[in-house]
Amino acid sequence: MNFTRWSARLPGTQRRAAARTDPPLPPDRRPDGSVPPARAEQLTDEAPPVPAVDDLPVRDVLDRVPALVALVHGPDHRLAYVNGAYVGAFGDRTLGERAHEALPELAELGLFPLLDQVQRSGRPRTLKSRKAPDGRSYTFTCTPVTEPHHGDGDRGVLVFATDVTDHAEAAARLRASERRQRETAVTLQRSLLPQELEEPDDLRVAATYHPGGTEAAVGGDWYDVITLGGGRTALVIGDVMGRGVRAAAVMGQLRTAVRAYARLDLPPHEVLQLLDGLATEIDANQIATCVYAIHDPNEGRLVYASAGHLPILVRDQNGTVQRADEPTGPPLGTGGWMHTSGSIALTPGSTAVLYTDGLVERRNEDLDEGIAALERALSGATGTPQVVCDRLVRSAGVTPDHDDDVAVLVLQHPARKGAEAERFRNAALELLGGVEAAPRARAFASGVLTSWRFPTDLHDLGVLATSELVANSLQHGTPPMRLRLRRTDRRLIIEVTDGDDHLPRRRRAEPGDESGRGIAIVATIASNWGSRRTPGGGKAVWCEFLLPKR
Repeated sequence: MNFTRWSARLPGTQRRAAARTDPPLPPDRRPDGSVPPARAEQLTDEAPPVPAVDDLPVRDVLDRVPALVALVHGPDHRLAYVNGAYVGAFGDRTLGERAHEALPELAELGLFPLLDQVQRSGRPRTLKSRKAPDGRSYTFTCTPVTEPHHGDGDRGVLVFATDVTDHAEAAARLRASERRQRETAVTLQRSLLPQELEEPDDLRVAATYHPGGTEAAVGGDWYDVITLGGGRTALVIGDVMGRGVRAAAVMGQLRTAVRAYARLDLPPHEVLQLLDGLATEIDANQIATCVYAIHDPNEGRLVYASAGHLPILVRDQNGTVQRADEPTGPPLGTGGWMHTSGSIALTPGSTAVLYTDGLVERRNEDLDEGIAALERALSGATGTPQVVCDRLVRSAGVTPDHDDDVAVLVLQHPARKGAEAERFRNAALELLGGVEAAPRARAFASGVLTSWRFPTDLHDLGVLATSELVANSLQHGTPPMRLRLRRTDRRLIIEVTDGDDHLPRRRRAEPGDESGRGIAIVATIASNWGSRRTPGGGKAVWCEFLLPKR
């Protein structure tokens, strides 16, 4: 194989050859070819002649470049040339052999299909950063080389390999560092989320969290389920704006604060008001959206407040989906806003969904379209809360490389029938009159607990707790007063409401005191007790007893 013949078709050679055709005569050269006598100043001032690039031997240039160069020709890619750098990397090669035998390292790199493609198309192709058998990484560029006056079958391919090992190793180290940072951020994020959801008596709940993308910058999405006592349950979901460990840390602080404020058993809008001030103190530049809701099985409604968060969706047992749009306020951390509470029906057989924007927000798509698509998916989603949760995530097209975090919280209020319904019972009595209401309340509680077939010791404790709570309300409260008894499959709940909003507190009664022992007795005999202000004014004082396990 004559390399000079092939080097004439290297890129740029034709262009340079054309430039050399009929060059203009320099001013110091005569038409007959003779040169006028040199002047003295020319001998001293002119620079020595420099050879042009076109005059450099191509083979000498390729032999000296540090890049790996090989030339193959013909449809079977027979080896025509390899330079010294190629030989130094992979050893001596026999010219004239087919590339499959002469250049086995290119086969390992999967380069031969690329050679065929360049041979057919006549266009250069590049294969970036491939690790060769010598342990180093190269970027291969394959360029067609055509012999004049010959067909495409005699076309050759020049393989030019640039060593990019340093760049490849740096990129690998960067990817490994980003992967470690992401694993750290995801671990932090997941550790700040509840490891196990609390299980309310009257609700069935499930939740899922999907970190977004493959970057280290996970978001600050969170959710929680908090049993408040007295059969009530708080549900919360939120999203800290921004990404990374900082957002996850702020999220952890807000979630802890929500659990602390929930223990105060405040209305949802008051909880958000407290969170708003705390978010400003944590980081004035960090804002978050949040929705806080409370479910009371006695009311059959979900009372909620929203700080710039997406609306709750509720599907009834017939498949109709309602959107809880109002009221809503600005995100947490903005300050200067009075939040308000709203409510939406959550009857037996209903399913409610709380979610973050990663589930419904897409680039170049209106947010309302995403929420509408979620409504359609929810209308046909049946089964357990976990099944519904998984179906909603799949319907939204959430994949491991999704570009935003996704948190979803699903709750169901089951429609119980038959023997299961017998384990969930309610009874209520209006406390009318004066002191005579106390014996009526005791008799009512005794009859109800007997009909519910409670064991004697639990029956007696329930009657005693009823007596103390009613007596406390008669002494310190104002009408209207009401006694409510409720049983679930796990506990007995006794609650007394009245029109006074002064909350009782447990205190130590001195030997000479004639009062102050009622709440202490209740706290001693009951599994749990508490009090809260009711929305219309007044208060509710409750206690609960765990039922023996069957």
